[in-house]
Amino acid sequence: MNADPAELQKFSDLAHRWWDPESEFKPLHQINPLRLDWIDKTVHLDGKSVADVGCGGGILAESMAARGANVTGIDLSEKALGVARLHLYESGQSVNYRHISAEDLAREMPAHFDAVTCMEMLEHVPDPASTIRACATLVKPGGTVFFSTLNRNLKSYLMAVVGAEYVLQLLPKGTHEYAKFIKPSELARYVRNAGLDVEELIGMTYNPFSQEYALGQDTDVNYLMRTSRHG
Repeated sequence: MNADPAELQKFSDLAHRWWDPESEFKPLHQINPLRLDWIDKTVHLDGKSVADVGCGGGILAESMAARGANVTGIDLSEKALGVARLHLYESGQSVNYRHISAEDLAREMPAHFDAVTCMEMLEHVPDPASTIRACATLVKPGGTVFFSTLNRNLKSYLMAVVGAEYVLQLLPKGTHEYAKFIKPSELARYVRNAGLDVEELIGMTYNPFSQEYALGQDTDVNYLMRTSRHG
């Protein structure tokens, strides 16, 4: 299975804090509106079928459902999924959460979804190319696949690891392993090998003074890639 037990344990241990906007998951709460609007602007979520790969506690999955999408959220952390399902009682949204790998879901439901999201996940799996191939299989021809991950360079190490985890303490220490960061050129190669076309590359930056995130041209640290499957 394309999963790192230590990574799964790390997120399982924190799962009960997933929906606390002041917890270790505060950055996810802060960037979610940016990601959501970017996705919605492209695929117009209302009425669309979407798979959220590596959904965790469901922050993105639930917000896409709130915009009218029919969302299937998958993860390999039972605890995170338990938290995600529990939160549906509070929000009143409807998401189909499943404990299944992207690869297994791709075998079960090929070319099924209008869009697939795989956000902040590739840097946590042993074989990101396998996950990307699964995402490409899951989406319908002409459909859209969204990825977000971390660039691999000195600046990203200083900001995403040293800065975010140790100086600003935005994230728990050990959240990221620098060696697993993925350069945009590498992600683009994985994407093309999986039969996807790169449509857009944008960056996400954090201002420690205003404590705000923004989308823009700077892809040095965090970046998002929109791809489409050949029609």
